[in-house]
Amino acid sequence: MKAIIFAGGAGTRLWPLSRKKSPKQFEKIIGDKSTLQLAVERLIPEFQYKDIYISTNIAYKNLIVDQLPKLPKENFIFEPEKKDVGPAIALTMGRFFQNNPQEPIVILWSDHLVKEVTLFKKIIKISGDYIKKNPEKIIFIANKARFPSTNLGYIHLGGLIKKISGINFFKFKGFLYKPDKKTAEKFFKSGNYAWNLGYFVTTAKFIYQAFKKLAPDIYQKAEKINQYLGKPSYNKILTKTYPQMKSINFDNAILEKLDKKDALVIVEDLGWSDIGAWDALKEALESHAYENVIRGKVYLEHVRDSLIYNYEDKKLIVGIDLDEQIVVNTNDVILIAKKSSVSKIKKLVESFEGTENEKLT
Repeated sequence: MKAIIFAGGAGTRLWPLSRKKSPKQFEKIIGDKSTLQLAVERLIPEFQYKDIYISTNIAYKNLIVDQLPKLPKENFIFEPEKKDVGPAIALTMGRFFQNNPQEPIVILWSDHLVKEVTLFKKIIKISGDYIKKNPEKIIFIANKARFPSTNLGYIHLGGLIKKISGINFFKFKGFLYKPDKKTAEKFFKSGNYAWNLGYFVTTAKFIYQAFKKLAPDIYQKAEKINQYLGKPSYNKILTKTYPQMKSINFDNAILEKLDKKDALVIVEDLGWSDIGAWDALKEALESHAYENVIRGKVYLEHVRDSLIYNYEDKKLIVGIDLDEQIVVNTNDVILIAKKSSVSKIKKLVESFEGTENEKLT
């Protein structure tokens, strides 16, 4: 079984820590390791390093090679420019299709937190064993919703299909992306919807053939590139052809169009969090809703439900009488925002383009 971790996101909502030159997945957000390093560690020793692959932008080559020295260099798959996840997955699946099209593959992401690692590994193994016997299927791995989030996608669950080693497999009824508050509350109460993690187990053949049928233009360009794998002209063809692909999300290009009978869903509480924004990071790390989450030299009095991150060793952050605040201090930017205003960070950073502050993005 192979594992592919996608690590090409920009991470704008975790600015000012996450920047263009070093997005969030390469930064030490939790402890002393990047979320990319943690994503790889979660797979060891059940996966060998030779079976773990990283897909990302060529701009991050040095960062990734430096952070993951145990991975073989041929396991890094570099895209010459950012074209969203659809083309990235097509390129990767085309490579595996040439070598072992029926081998189970798990798709993962580099910027998540998973607390229940033992359960996570069990699900991957059981899913891999199932796909080995049923290579024309896809298994989505979902997390039980902890609260009615409006910032996450959902998977609609059907009835129970089977149970393997204590793990339930459900029918797949579809995706729903970022519902409004009323709809999210309805989903949460019903118990028939789970958070979509973007994790799935299938085969290269299943996905690559889906591209051929559902996104033929992307498929044809991926085929043109992968025909040159291992040849001296590969990078030249990749650099020329990859930018011609349509920039489209994988969900929109493929997953939303799949025949629902080909998919199954596993739902468990993995202690999963998408730490793509400061408020989400706080929710992931807090032990109760009103707890402060701090990092670095921080001194607080009468502060409640706030995240205070200080990345400067020579500076002390002092907070008094604060409630529901986000404060992030780096060596060149201090971000101060209400927790409820975190969603505005991305637009703010985008507004810096073409100004003197663009260098800070």
